[in-house]
Amino acid sequence: MTEILSETETIRIETSSRGKRLRSPIVVDVPRATRPAEKALNNYVIDAFSKKMPSLIPYTFKNQTILNIAKFLLRHKTGSHQTLYQYVYGVYRFTTTISETPDELIQRCRNIDGYQDQRQTENIIQQIDDFTGDLQAENLAPGTIGNYVKGVKALFMKNGLKLDLPFRSSKKVKYRDRAPTPDELQRIIEIADIREKTIISILALTGMRIGTLVKLRYEHVMKDLESGLTPVHLHIESDIVKGKYADYDTFLSREAVDYLKTYIETRQLGTRKIPPEILTPDSPLIRNARNHIPTPVTESQIHRIVNTLYKKAGIIRQTTKRRYQVRPHSLRKYFKTQMTRIGTINADYIEFMMGHVTDTYNDIESLGVEHLREVYRNSGLSIRPETKLNKIETLKGVILALGLDPNEVLSREAMVKPHRTIIDPTQRQDSDFRILSKTIRKTLIDELKSSRYLSMDSGSPGEIRTPV
Repeated sequence: MTEILSETETIRIETSSRGKRLRSPIVVDVPRATRPAEKALNNYVIDAFSKKMPSLIPYTFKNQTILNIAKFLLRHKTGSHQTLYQYVYGVYRFTTTISETPDELIQRCRNIDGYQDQRQTENIIQQIDDFTGDLQAENLAPGTIGNYVKGVKALFMKNGLKLDLPFRSSKKVKYRDRAPTPDELQRIIEIADIREKTIISILALTGMRIGTLVKLRYEHVMKDLESGLTPVHLHIESDIVKGKYADYDTFLSREAVDYLKTYIETRQLGTRKIPPEILTPDSPLIRNARNHIPTPVTESQIHRIVNTLYKKAGIIRQTTKRRYQVRPHSLRKYFKTQMTRIGTINADYIEFMMGHVTDTYNDIESLGVEHLREVYRNSGLSIRPETKLNKIETLKGVILALGLDPNEVLSREAMVKPHRTIIDPTQRQDSDFRILSKTIRKTLIDELKSSRYLSMDSGSPGEIRTPV
């Protein structure tokens, strides 16, 4: 006797896609997956909503019209969890307002023969207009309202119906953000731990999106980092770029590289809670600090880290406004603002290093990595002032002139004091400055003493010659 399988299966979701336990487990009936594509669709829906709004999981699986949106985004677009969330949440807000399910809404707009019912569609358009008015009354930003309406339009389009609205959503930016200033970022760097310093410096000095940072692996920096070449080149593949439009190249300055190296050293040594890590090319560049097994940090974790640092540094304060003037995404603006302020860098180069595809994209790409590396190096882009670094380089030059190797001096000191395993790059600069200064003073004193003794030996009895 052949067993007849149910078309659905009941699953219990207790953890998010990142392994975080949900406050309340979700029990939901999902379509039984018999093909890899069906299983991928089920996972896409679960992963998109399990962390931010788990109640949208059963909402989606109970409405085939919503599943059609998810299927289209996964198969023919970027498969972004955020896009699916925006669309489905917009539909959820609208259908809740009119007290219909998405399937009922689409069915209402079809006549007996299956064709689109224009009269019902016109009624829906009026309801969307009223819905927009309600959202405006809630003082939502125009962009947020537009995203909700996009979701309703996607519901119609991906289910074979037309929805031509007689109005356009306003694109006016209600809550503008700004780039943090160098002084503000310096305050953040002062109070941040090494992992936070690494995150802030990478975002501010490469101009990449948070969504790209969380997808970076050690192999993205391994070659230049291990060879000591700076600025470190990062080739960003289109698969980890928003929109997946094209590859691009950006760079890490010496300042960010110092933080990154120290952060990697801490991971290799481990802590009381996290065991030592052996980095491989596939290791996440920034790892989740809570998991024993190395897993990538999430976008929401980055947002929390940056916002917390903003508050600690006094850059943002709790207000009645819905959005802060300085946001995690504002670090990307820092890159563009500072690079533009230099005044000698072609604007198209800046756009290219931020992953924007312009008319000159192919021309800039053809110039090669080394040309772009030199452009980036000459910009002098940084967060902290380079004064201390410049003084250290000057001291190294003096030591070389005295016939000593500055690198040997620093290495010898590290061997004498092996308990100093890992220190912050800022502390390391201060330590190197003190060691080099002390070495120069001692060398000069020794030479003065030696010169004085030579003068005494070559002079007349009882005569002491003071060296000039």
